[in-house]
Amino acid sequence: MSDTLFSKIINREIPADILYEDEQALAFADINPQAPVHFLVIPKKPIATINDIEEEDREVVGHLYLVAAKLAKQMGFAEEGYRAVMNCNPYGGQTVYHLHLHVLAGKPMGWPPYQETLKTP
Repeated sequence: MSDTLFSKIINREIPADILYEDEQALAFADINPQAPVHFLVIPKKPIATINDIEEEDREVVGHLYLVAAKLAKQMGFAEEGYRAVMNCNPYGGQTVYHLHLHVLAGKPMGWPPYQETLKTP
């Protein structure tokens, strides 16, 4: 896999608003947010797409979701809810070929009729 925008962020070759980092993952604010809260969680290991996940990657992929949940709690939107999604290839909306988990929050994101009837408990 060639250098991507995300590998350059991991290597600190370009700046990013980093929210979390450990030995396996990095989380940073999306530069084109689609919700009031929108950040990405990426593995430091370069994996191009969901289709390229190998058996040995199961722990790092699971770790991305654990990081998302941890940040959701820390940032105060875990109970209200959020969307965590990965895109795969062009028809799936993937534009950077380094696996990444989008975390979006801060507004209802369900199907529009659901949003209209959304009631908080």
